[in-house]
Amino acid sequence: MINSAQQRPLGPINWTPSTMPLIMGIINVTPDSFSDGGLFDQKDKALSHARELAGQGAHILDIGGESTRPGAKIVTMEEEIARVLPAIGAITAAELGTAISIDTYKAKVAESALKAGAHIVNDVWGLQREPDIAKAASAHGAPVIINHWEETAPKGLDLLDAMKAFFDRSIEIALKAGLKDQHIILDPGIGFGKNFEDNLVILNRLEEICAWGYPVLMGTSRKSFIGKILDKEPQDRLYGTIASNVISQVKGAAIFRVHDVEAHMDALRVTQAIETKAPHL
Repeated sequence: MINSAQQRPLGPINWTPSTMPLIMGIINVTPDSFSDGGLFDQKDKALSHARELAGQGAHILDIGGESTRPGAKIVTMEEEIARVLPAIGAITAAELGTAISIDTYKAKVAESALKAGAHIVNDVWGLQREPDIAKAASAHGAPVIINHWEETAPKGLDLLDAMKAFFDRSIEIALKAGLKDQHIILDPGIGFGKNFEDNLVILNRLEEICAWGYPVLMGTSRKSFIGKILDKEPQDRLYGTIASNVISQVKGAAIFRVHDVEAHMDALRVTQAIETKAPHL
């Protein structure tokens, strides 16, 4: 258990989770992501979008070079590096004042991105697909976002008990690699290896996950469970996404990975002001 009042190293961001939630803007430099594939897969387009998101208040920009949607094509390490490095280099050179996150599970991609200017490693496989990714992060003093994703869920276990066991394994990998507790952020992995009911259970019981003592990142933006509730396509799921993230903030989540930064900045600022009687966002 760690102290939520402890400051976390997030590149240029001076952040204490107990006082200020953060917004992470999504920049997919991919041709096939479920919501924005092909929109920002060129360096100039990625930089323009980064400027837009930073101008809207994004604290972190999450750069991803491989889609994780169901059925997406597997991307080689070389191709992924070729996609993300030009965008990271351009955004770093622009000095937008945001932290940069590399969304990858490949150790060599993370290493290359950190050398190019990224500050955070966001691993959808929770450091367990390529454990050396934790060593790469440790070498650069970079925080890691540990996403929950298990190809085969344990039988007979309560969902949150299974998630806790998974996170314990990932945290052990991180600590053995030399990372500290203050470098660790947990992501419950909404939509990753989970059915509709699982996603709702996680949101309903999110305060239990937040009580494990690490900052929690939520990635519900435009996800299919929202589409199922509303019967709407990804581009029309903004209001449903906001609802899920306001609930998550009230329950203790600290970082919100979203496509729509400005709308979430407004919603989370109002939520923060109501909860604390003093806006910090």
